[in-house]
Amino acid sequence: MKNEDMMKYVVKSIRVIRKKKNISQMELCLRTGMSQSFLTGIETGKQEPSTMTLIRIASALEVNPRAFFPEDENTQSEAETKNQIKEEIISLLKIL
Repeated sequence: MKNEDMMKYVVKSIRVIRKKKNISQMELCLRTGMSQSFLTGIETGKQEPSTMTLIRIASALEVNPRAFFPEDENTQSEAETKNQIKEEIISLLKIL
């Protein structure tokens, strides 16, 4: 994925997650301490957020910053990883 496409994905993800959580832009502004014009610029792709900005937004939305990025085909989700570990532990316990 090209950098430009990645940024489009990230800013769209921020907006989608915010709306799913029923959080207004104004509420997100209050939670992050950022101006509404800045957050609007991010959500419309006119402003490119820094890493720290993404972390602040993720914290305010109560999500992992990875939620803004597409999953790599080789990367498991956290739930899949936990489930796999759980299955391995159960398998090992059965051997004992």
